[in-house]
Amino acid sequence: MLFDGSFVLLIPAIIISFWTQAKIKSTFDKYSKIRNTKGYTGADVARIILDSNGLNYVPIEVIGGKLTDHYDPAKRVMRLSPEVFHGNSVASIGVAAHESGHAIQHKEHYSPLEIRNSIVPVVNFSSNASWIILMLGMFLSSPYIVRFGVLLFTAVVVFQIITLPVEFNASNRAIKILEDRNILYSEELKGAKKVLDAAALTYVAAALMAISQLIRLIGISRRE
Repeated sequence: MLFDGSFVLLIPAIIISFWTQAKIKSTFDKYSKIRNTKGYTGADVARIILDSNGLNYVPIEVIGGKLTDHYDPAKRVMRLSPEVFHGNSVASIGVAAHESGHAIQHKEHYSPLEIRNSIVPVVNFSSNASWIILMLGMFLSSPYIVRFGVLLFTAVVVFQIITLPVEFNASNRAIKILEDRNILYSEELKGAKKVLDAAALTYVAAALMAISQLIRLIGISRRE
């Protein structure tokens, strides 16, 4: 059964996940109240970074929601939430610079990003299909179908793991650019780094959750 005693394996990852979500929210909220000295908005900084790296053709759009910011490699467009796009806080600058880091990764063919992008279609399919196949295998008492479901879920784990270097590298690029171009001063830079470090923890938590779930599913498949 998917909801048996083995569910306890997920508890540490669930606790960490809740903690990281609270951490990123509190950290972002704290530094969203601190205005950067030069008065740049997130959109300003993103444009500066993109243009200085030969990415003048990448448009910057506003997308609804909070912390919904992302770079879309398929359409080569950056989307920033209203708070980041229009905001001139240290938090907004950090997030905008981070997403710009992804655009630079894409331009430079950063290997982990290219691997992650290449497996997105597989992951989109397997993330949903794996659970359906697992339940079907258990219903039919077929260990082979169950194991196939576990194999599909492995693609989700690989995706979460390969996401880690992509996100950490984008944050490192962001902090270095903000420092080298004197966009933020020393104390402001520390605040931006705290925001990005907190955001990175959410990806670590997601990877831990996926790995824990995989270990649990392997145990279930062996019982089946």
